[in-house]
Amino acid sequence: MLRCLYILLSYLIQPFVLVFMWRRGFLQPEYRYRLCERYAFYKNLKKPLSKGIVIHAASVGEVIAATPLIKKIKEYYPQLPITITTVTPTGSSRVKAAFGNEVYHFYLPYDLPDAVKRFLNFVEPKLFIVIETELWPNLIHQIHTRKIPFVIANARLSPRSAKRYGWIKSQLQPMLNEIDLILAQDKVSADRYLALGFNPDNLINTGNLKFDLEVTPELRNKIIETKNELHIGQRLIWIAGSTHEGEEKIILEAHQQLLNKYKNLLLILVPRHPERFEEVENLLKKTQISYVKRSNKQEVLQNSEVLLGDTMGEMMLLYGLAQIAFIGGSLVKHGGHNPLEPIAFKIPVISGRHTFNFPEVFTKLRNVNGVIEIENKQQLIKAVSKLLDNPEFGREIGHAGFSVLKENQGALARHLDLLAHYLK
Repeated sequence: MLRCLYILLSYLIQPFVLVFMWRRGFLQPEYRYRLCERYAFYKNLKKPLSKGIVIHAASVGEVIAATPLIKKIKEYYPQLPITITTVTPTGSSRVKAAFGNEVYHFYLPYDLPDAVKRFLNFVEPKLFIVIETELWPNLIHQIHTRKIPFVIANARLSPRSAKRYGWIKSQLQPMLNEIDLILAQDKVSADRYLALGFNPDNLINTGNLKFDLEVTPELRNKIIETKNELHIGQRLIWIAGSTHEGEEKIILEAHQQLLNKYKNLLLILVPRHPERFEEVENLLKKTQISYVKRSNKQEVLQNSEVLLGDTMGEMMLLYGLAQIAFIGGSLVKHGGHNPLEPIAFKIPVISGRHTFNFPEVFTKLRNVNGVIEIENKQQLIKAVSKLLDNPEFGREIGHAGFSVLKENQGALARHLDLLAHYLK
């Protein structure tokens, strides 16, 4: 009954969805392009080879988490066709940057029965893997009807999602019964799925794929090249990554005060969403801070105070340029972002207190003093100042964080072992 109501409402809201996508296209034109894919119409697009796998990674964070897994699947099963689906242009850009033409890539269609059928007829997969959390009732039902295994890898269930699903717990059971396997990224998420009524025999806590980060020699070389190209090899650099509305103003005010003491200090400021690049640039102009845009590929002048990270697919590269990292989404109530990317470079990490999206990661970091947590602008200034004045203290924080990263690796191998049954 609930799924019938869900289907009816899904169709009824489509006119509003189209208006929303069109309006959003004014800020980010990519939302207007490829709209047909969102309804599973693939005119002039190359059909994937059948009996491959689909890996759905909604946006940038999921693509980053899935990348090591996809690379290993490609290595171990080179003849297996792989289709990666996303729902955002930023996720799409990340897929293209990471894999180019080595995989098929499309947007996952809206969860409408006819669109899902067209999509599955077009791709014809033998396995469907979702990264983290994407529970679409019609998609899951259609996949189950076709006897295609449905697996949630690196599964995460946020407190907000768990609460909302809890309201309709009894109605969720048919959908949960159609999921073949859940590979949970931590005990917290595993317990939340079990509390909803998922079969414990089909749930395994494998650990978080995001711990299996690797800073490759190629990336290290690229970092050195970029430092030379930008002429920032001699600069003190801190980065504020994946920032959200309300944070940039605090960060820029803190940076201005820090510049009074550290004349050579450069801030790399990277908004989380591309549609906000222009908004943040306008804030830089209003603040009258001298800045350079990464997208212009210009060198950073000696009097430049900010490098605006307005490109896609370069987050790891930009973290590698810095000596200190602040993780955005944590000074406002967004829930924070993945701190492991800068930690992979052994640099000290600063975060706000709002980290409920990554509870287990931040708990582990707190336990070893691998993160500095702050609540406001003054504490941010104090934290950056202390790290700049005391490099040894920064190295202790960075190495403590790195120890958490290394100790919790192994999720990738566990995922591959458990997926082997479906992949062979």
